[in-house]
Amino acid sequence: VHLVESGGGLVQPGESLTLSCTGSGFVFRTEGMSWYRQAPGKERERVALISSGGGMTEYAGFAKGRFTVSRDNDKKLVFLQMNNLKPEDTAVYYCYALTRGVWGQGTQVTVSS
Repeated sequence: VHLVESGGGLVQPGESLTLSCTGSGFVFRTEGMSWYRQAPGKERERVALISSGGGMTEYAGFAKGRFTVSRDNDKKLVFLQMNNLKPEDTAVYYCYALTRGVWGQGTQVTVSS
């Protein structure tokens, strides 16, 4: 089981970024997926989750209205679209397979002017 995130980078406040996570080694369409993040010196926190079929999503309070989680099961991808980014969104973002308990390696998002 392998998860690989991509799409991180350095952006200015107010800009947008879309993260991707691809999964392999398991039946992707049967797995609920989550995005987490961890800022320096802070605990890892959940950002969003999406059900296996994509019909159910949940968001942390800070993500509601700014972030959107989606997935493409045919391509074995899950996305996190992040709009109106703020400096406090700076963190390493991870995807996580809910049932299998597997983490990706993370992708760094830095929001700074």
